Amino acid sequence: MKRSRAADRRFAGLRAAAPYVRLFRERIFVLKVGGEVLRSSGRIDALMEQVGILNSLGIRLVLVHGGGPQSTELARRLGHEPRMVAGRRVTRSEDLRVAARVLSGEVNTALLGACRKEGIHAVGVSGVDAGLVTATRRPPVHMEGEGPDPVDFGFVGDIETVDPSSLHVFLDQGWVPVVSPLSADAEGRLLNINADTVASALAQALEATKLVFTMSAPGILRDLEDPATLISYLDLAGLRELREQGVLARGMLAKAAAIESAVEGGVPRVHLISGSARDSLLREVFTNEGSGTLVVRSVGTLSSDEQQAGEGGKEA
Repeated sequence: MKRSRAADRRFAGLRAAAPYVRLFRERIFVLKVGGEVLRSSGRIDALMEQVGILNSLGIRLVLVHGGGPQSTELARRLGHEPRMVAGRRVTRSEDLRVAARVLSGEVNTALLGACRKEGIHAVGVSGVDAGLVTATRRPPVHMEGEGPDPVDFGFVGDIETVDPSSLHVFLDQGWVPVVSPLSADAEGRLLNINADTVASALAQALEATKLVFTMSAPGILRDLEDPATLISYLDLAGLRELREQGVLARGMLAKAAAIESAVEGGVPRVHLISGSARDSLLREVFTNEGSGTLVVRSVGTLSSDEQQAGEGGKEA
């Protein structure tokens, strides 16, 4: 019986992916699921299908989720307008109640349901659980472009310590922790922390091999209106240059800080991918060309195959 061309392509894909499967087995990936992905049950299901495949191949995953759009929608329904400063959310007392309801309730549960649908053994936690993340309330700070008075971010936390021991217990059982970014200080007072910041801190504490951010865009774009200007890879110097050039939009500033912290903290590779493009996570993990933007400490650490693949049609 003659094999079809489609079958040949599938076998070729399996052969190409095999080295990555061997390389990443038992390694830890931290995946930050952005709020835009969480707007659609179809997008959640598609992403969790990919997570299930990685999990079945022996890759140990920790999911961290945001919920900014959902928090904004609920706050407006309750009659108050959220405030953002330099891409970061101000959390007043009413905002903190909304965050607790959305992050550790609606969003976390939705992701757990999608995991169950894919047969993934997942457990929902927050930064409060088992002392996972301890934070202190951010003091008022002067922000460029926000006037002479310091900005009070309210019940927003800055991370003091991370204790990943509870996550290791789950990972050792083959479970996937799904982490809400809510945390608390040493006295148990709840604090809201940017989910990108939490994902970066957990990736460092877990000595993760990869930190992956899902986005509404396919990655970092040189022109925000043109997906063809996707930057395939860059290093920290390139990331800082983009920030200085004003290429990074306000919402990307917090993410850029989280990326820089992760790489400087020992995470070798940080990826930014579309949360809605078909198989974007699998293509980013199992192919040289990837699907989004790869950030490393130095471009010199990339293999020649990776650099050549990144130069094939996308900006480097």
